[in-house]
Amino acid sequence: MSRMRLTQQEADPIGGITAAPIVAIAAIFAFAVSIGLTVAHWHEVGSPLAAVLGIVLVGGAGLVAATSAAPSHAPFTVDRLWLVVALAVGAAIAEYVSTIGANRYLYDDFGSIVIGMLILAVAPYCTWVSLLLAGVLAAGVLSILVVGSAATTMTPAPIGTLIAVNSAAVLALSAAAAGYSYAIVDETLAWQREANRAALQRDAELRAGIARSVQQSQVSVLGREVLPFLAGVMTADRISVADADRARELAEALRRALKAGIESTWLDDLAATVRMSRGIPVVIHDPTGGAADLADDQRSALTALVSWLGEASRSAAIRVDVASEPPRRRIGIVTEHGASPPSRRELDRFAAVARAVSMGAEVDVTSENVSVELTHVAD
Repeated sequence: MSRMRLTQQEADPIGGITAAPIVAIAAIFAFAVSIGLTVAHWHEVGSPLAAVLGIVLVGGAGLVAATSAAPSHAPFTVDRLWLVVALAVGAAIAEYVSTIGANRYLYDDFGSIVIGMLILAVAPYCTWVSLLLAGVLAAGVLSILVVGSAATTMTPAPIGTLIAVNSAAVLALSAAAAGYSYAIVDETLAWQREANRAALQRDAELRAGIARSVQQSQVSVLGREVLPFLAGVMTADRISVADADRARELAEALRRALKAGIESTWLDDLAATVRMSRGIPVVIHDPTGGAADLADDQRSALTALVSWLGEASRSAAIRVDVASEPPRRRIGIVTEHGASPPSRRELDRFAAVARAVSMGAEVDVTSENVSVELTHVAD
């Protein structure tokens, strides 16, 4: 995906989730600023209804921003940005109407600062291009309002200067938001490239270890069962029905060992890693190899969830079922509770990450186990 179309939420879903409280704080602060500045120039207000409407619209913009950034509503889409900006611009227009003909000073109008604050608050969820465009369009509307107020203002300055000063806050904060979005995505992608290199090296080492394990399993079957059996058959006068049955059993054991090595997927490798490093039994049921169809970011989300659940304190056992119902695939994860089972709030964060990488996610926590169902549409 082009860097111009990436957001922090998409490049770093966990970072996007941790930024959600900041959006709520910024929304509350913007609402407080709108109230404070309206009270400060109340003597200029000719329409109290319009003034109150402006404050209400700021509150609505903040509520939309905070709600949209919450993990339960991920991902934050660009239409939510435009709704937030539209409500904030509507608040600026309502403020203009409330003081029309009596607005003696422009510096105590809240429109520019409130719009800029809300755009900056949602920077982790939007591309730098959309943030910059939102700021420029909002500044354009504010400039029109300044032209309408120029006749009554007591500031002796050219109209161009008034427009520049009144637009400075929204343009500066929008530029800061765009710069943050671009920089954080760039840094995240650079970090991910380094992490991928390390992961590929580790994956190669892990697969080599698993291959040796499979080979050892095959050699073990040969050495412990097959070779003694062949030696006994070769020295026997005749082959009995029991010998034939035993030969079929050994052939099936070898076939299973070979099949396990050939059909092993990255999900099997992950399960083996959790079993070996933490002693948690992890059962993978993926008869069609559907896990191989997951995109890299979806694999990362699933890996993070299974690894996190694979702590002995959280789970006693884990089962992962991958079912294919074209074009949709379902991944069901069920765990038995450990000593300190995870809470629903903790699991909701992982569900938000899954949704941010184009997967559906449903979480259920009972007194006995945890159930997480992930779905995605195969390409």
